[in-house]
Amino acid sequence: MSKPNELDATTLASLTRSGTLAVADVAKAIIARVDARGEEVQAYAWFDRDQIVTEARRLDAAETKGPLHGVPIGVKDVINTKDMPTQHNTSRYRDSRPGVDAACVDMLRTAGALIVGKTVTTEFATTNRGGPTRNPIALDCTPGGSSSGSAAAVADFQATIALGTQTGGSTIRPASFCGIYGWKPTWNSISREGLKMYSATCDTLGLYARSTDDLALLADVFRLDALEQATPWGLAGMRIGVCRSPVWHKAMPATEAAMASGIACLRDAGAVVSEVALPPPFEAIHDAHRKILRREGRAAFLNEYAATSDIHDDFRAIVENRDDYSIAETRAAYRLADECRLIFDDIAAGYDLILTPSVTGEAPEGIELTGDASFNSMWTLLQVPVVNVPGFTGPNGRPVGLSLVARRYQDRKVIACAKLVGAAFMAEQSKAA
Repeated sequence: MSKPNELDATTLASLTRSGTLAVADVAKAIIARVDARGEEVQAYAWFDRDQIVTEARRLDAAETKGPLHGVPIGVKDVINTKDMPTQHNTSRYRDSRPGVDAACVDMLRTAGALIVGKTVTTEFATTNRGGPTRNPIALDCTPGGSSSGSAAAVADFQATIALGTQTGGSTIRPASFCGIYGWKPTWNSISREGLKMYSATCDTLGLYARSTDDLALLADVFRLDALEQATPWGLAGMRIGVCRSPVWHKAMPATEAAMASGIACLRDAGAVVSEVALPPPFEAIHDAHRKILRREGRAAFLNEYAATSDIHDDFRAIVENRDDYSIAETRAAYRLADECRLIFDDIAAGYDLILTPSVTGEAPEGIELTGDASFNSMWTLLQVPVVNVPGFTGPNGRPVGLSLVARRYQDRKVIACAKLVGAAFMAEQSKAA
């Protein structure tokens, strides 16, 4: 049998609930993996071995065993935890303990999860400046950001599931770079209470896993909307739109090749694949995303700016509106976002799924920057569900994922279809190998 830390959550929870596997043994396996790889990958900002063992023993003694019983979960360090610091990767909050769980963490604990630590984030989950975390697939490369540690921990078997956040591309980009599944749910379908605020319009909890079954399990835990209609049993006949987005010119050869391979794979499986042409308003959607983030960031970081003399200049620039965006420009950005949501809802109604790039290319070398989120920000502003599906690699052998998108509140549909698409991508790669 695989080591406990290598199992997916669905399998692991079944074993722990039946008593076949002790949560204490799961904890030992996670600790052993972190001891072996922690210094290289540096996924965790907080990892207390004694605390993990104590909590594992408590779970083993519990009479009630929930759907996530004993599943080890990492939590991004901008999400409050009652028994661990929440430090936001910034000096002002060093060793800060809010003493209460964020709503999402509370739900996971109620479901029996074993919270194993706080994962590294970029400062306030906002900047593109990298932290210490390295990509476990290629240690000389970034794992992406801002949910750097969460993606790396899951990819390196240091957690089974991890929580991230996304305001631009902070969940999907790291999932692609690290070769795992990443899910950005429909905006506000999972409570954001207890998460550091940046943009009320865009901030969304993100979730990482190594299987779509685990994403479906998380959808159950968070009680997302049921399917509106049955999902197809296979890809044959599925209507899939290809949206290269208004920033397709930023695609590098690795992404161009992944898109071409993905489309061919889906067509070979019998899917009806056609190009999606976005109307003119979408040409300005990335600019609108930036203007909305800058407007909402001014309010979100004002207190940090006023109270912290050595705050990084990135945040000073946001609060001081150095981009000099006018009130009229901001109003126009919000109007455009509303218009594009309505238009996309009608476009997406004509398809079972939309296929789109997850990233501009492979994870770049170096950890100073976390990569380009250009292919993510539109979907975040549209507030739709997105799942990164791994399966392809670039010329340097590093992962390149593709994203599946659908209408708002169709998260379960996207997850179910991601299982079919992921299996097809993996089969294609196996044949190529």
